Amino acid sequence: MELLRETGSCPGVENYSMHLGRRKPGSPPWTLLDYFNDDYMIFIDESHITIPQINGMYKGDQSRKETLVEHGFRLPSAKDNRPLSFEEFEDRMPQTIFVSATPGNYEEKKQEDFVEQIIRPTGLLDPEIIIEPTKNQIDNLLDRIQSNIEKNQRTLVTTLTKKMSEELSEYLRELGIKVHYLHSEIDTIERIEILRDLRLGTYDGF
Repeated sequence: MELLRETGSCPGVENYSMHLGRRKPGSPPWTLLDYFNDDYMIFIDESHITIPQINGMYKGDQSRKETLVEHGFRLPSAKDNRPLSFEEFEDRMPQTIFVSATPGNYEEKKQEDFVEQIIRPTGLLDPEIIIEPTKNQIDNLLDRIQSNIEKNQRTLVTTLTKKMSEELSEYLRELGIKVHYLHSEIDTIERIEILRDLRLGTYDGF
């Protein structure tokens, strides 16, 4: 109190902002939101993280202040120097847009309209996926490989086992198709050479 009288401030004076601001105990603190007009709009980015953080700020602050008050490091009124509770924050949310790639339950309950925005940073679209029956799958594979060869394209074939990749490669080579198998038992240097040859057109596929 002596420092306040002499200098007008003291370390930690913000802890007793309720008294200095002449607020009633338990009343919401003033925040930047109080400076906005009544008809403003809030954009909450990464809302799946931000919303829980707003809720956690108040609870974490009160837990810390409770310990300080209990051990005599703060007066009880210090607990009113706090962030808004989540309910108080909600009262100050007029028009709100939640932005998130993975919105949580809160956003889904509160939303009145939902807009999906698909953004692909690479600009590449997902390839078309066609599911074919297992019957005649080798003949179908040969047709697709030949079609890709005519377009100067490469073909990637995945198999269930390493042995199957070796056997399929041998079968395709017997048909005159330039292929090579690739699996974990091939050492790093040879693997790099195979991938290089694939890019250069030495192989039609692997």
